Amino acid sequence: MKLEKRPLGSTGFNATILGIGDLADRSVPLDRCVMTLHRAMDFGLNLIDTAPGYESGYSEEIVGAALRGRREGMFVVDKIDELDQAVAPQVEASLRRLQMEWVDLFVFHGLSSLKQWTKLTAPGGGMEQLSRTVAAGRARFRGISCHHPEVLQQAITSGLCDVVMFPIGPYCDARYLEVVLPLARQAGVGSICFKTFGAGKLLGDTTGYNRPLEIRPRGKFSSGGRDTDFEPTLPRLGVAECLHYTLTAGPDVALLGLSFPNEQDAVFEALADFQPLTGEAMKETRKRAVRAMEAKGPCWWNPPEPPSDNS
Repeated sequence: MKLEKRPLGSTGFNATILGIGDLADRSVPLDRCVMTLHRAMDFGLNLIDTAPGYESGYSEEIVGAALRGRREGMFVVDKIDELDQAVAPQVEASLRRLQMEWVDLFVFHGLSSLKQWTKLTAPGGGMEQLSRTVAAGRARFRGISCHHPEVLQQAITSGLCDVVMFPIGPYCDARYLEVVLPLARQAGVGSICFKTFGAGKLLGDTTGYNRPLEIRPRGKFSSGGRDTDFEPTLPRLGVAECLHYTLTAGPDVALLGLSFPNEQDAVFEALADFQPLTGEAMKETRKRAVRAMEAKGPCWWNPPEPPSDNS
């Protein structure tokens, strides 16, 4: 199957519509993680995301090992985790773990407030420091990874970001889809989107990233004339439903974890069956996502109010 590519904003890079997200797990040996990453690359994916905070640098080590001898044609995204600390030392530490001289994009990770954005863009602040990193050839582009629609709007219109990273999926605030994404397209800013599966909450009974629910609803069923306790499966969506929703929304890249071969296979199968959803199907998927999120803990990527179902 030929994998569709789209221009990543105005960067000049044509990115595959699926990107490789963090797949680090310290319980899994490095060579196996590298093989899993290579498997996604062999399928054709050409954008990969990492960060120093993912398993305390293990993710960067995996990416560096996997791209040794295979760097050409790959777009590497790394992050600056500590927003209040100097940029250059963080960049250099990441490059050492990656064993690379430069990466394509560094983004400030997890901006959550307008106050943080204001501080970041002040004279001598992080964005100015990151510009010096780009000028020094240690990165080609700059941007932010953000869970705040208003911050994203300011970042896009500021002209300071080449790429922005933000949530788009069945259970994401409507402004990401209705305001932020069109604004990024208009401004020529690349869009890399995550939370397609709601940190796994939409696919299973978890508070996120495979963490078990602390309190699971219990019930009873009859077996052999007696009642037996059981833990029912909560409502959930399928991989195809979630992925088709995000692909229909149409960011430049849908960034997925793809941490294990079986997860990759499920995504690749869903991609092969993709047809853009109708407006009514998108609306119905959002409604089902609201039900699937119940009793699974807070969604940190959304404002306090539940996302609109656009009804």
